Amino acid sequence: MNRKSFEGLLFLILAAFVFSSCASAPPKKEKTFSEVQVKEIESSRQTKAMNEKLLMSTLASRKTSSRDYKIGPEDLLEINVFEAEKLNKTVRVSAQGNINLPLLGVLRVKGLTASEMEREIRDLLAEKYLQDPHVSVFIKEYRNQRISVIGLVEKPGVYDVTGQKTVLDLLAMSGGLKEDAGQLLFLIRAPNLEEDNPREKKESPDQDSQNVQTFIIDLDELLIKGDLALNVPLFNGDVINVPSSGKIFVGGEVFRPGGFSLKGKKLTVSQAIALAEGVKTEGDGAETKIFRYSGKGDEKEVLTVNVYAILSGQAEDPYLKENDLLIIPTHGVKNFFIGFRDTVKGLFGIGFTRGF
Repeated sequence: MNRKSFEGLLFLILAAFVFSSCASAPPKKEKTFSEVQVKEIESSRQTKAMNEKLLMSTLASRKTSSRDYKIGPEDLLEINVFEAEKLNKTVRVSAQGNINLPLLGVLRVKGLTASEMEREIRDLLAEKYLQDPHVSVFIKEYRNQRISVIGLVEKPGVYDVTGQKTVLDLLAMSGGLKEDAGQLLFLIRAPNLEEDNPREKKESPDQDSQNVQTFIIDLDELLIKGDLALNVPLFNGDVINVPSSGKIFVGGEVFRPGGFSLKGKKLTVSQAIALAEGVKTEGDGAETKIFRYSGKGDEKEVLTVNVYAILSGQAEDPYLKENDLLIIPTHGVKNFFIGFRDTVKGLFGIGFTRGF
């Protein structure tokens, strides 16, 4: 074989090798987003939409009227009686929540709105001194209130505010939600910060100091769907907590209510109860409720489980899903949930009140 023939044969062999290599190489797969990436994008979009809605709501809504504000210690009040100028007075509310007025003496005004106070003074004056008096009450100075915002907001911290503020106000002041914020907001309120009936003296003020109220607000209902019934007023000492997504929540009559991270693992009802350090003696574990998003519009499922039967091995221990709310009621479950519902309208979002 001459040199020219040998070079031609070698070229054919190399060409065949390159061709076969190209043919055997697997086709390049198109890059696809994983479920985690898709979830992160959706979460980011939802948070952005919530923050936009928050900003719009804050700018568009007028400030809460002082007529809805509940008077408290250290507030400075300007009181005018049009029929008797001598009764006009500017007075500061005492630490006990009282004021002292001419003719009327000491009045308890803590917890009253300006309108309620006007009505009470008018009725007292009409009873003994004046015919059809006209009374106005103006809140000249508000006491400072400290409200804490923690969790996944841009600027967590303790905020000194004056006047009546709402959940939307404090979310706006704290810079809005972070991208990995969850869908639920916890409003934690210490007992006896606001009395139900300020005119009724409480003979037994010694109440369980650990009886902290925890209200749960659906941020999607509030910020995206505009359910302003969830934009509840705040009071001195309130704590707003916005936990991260990927959690389940345990509340009611447990020793350590709060949110617990799933972190890719599954949690059962008994495990969630253990994380919350168990059921209190006043809790009715037999009527435990699981509130769950059904995925059908605004509807949520309400499931009843018996914690005692689960812990004793007499009932199945179901797994919880992300954003599930596990609530242990007090004995007398119906009164417990009705009371919660009436305390804060839409406590669990629109759908959670169904079935009570």
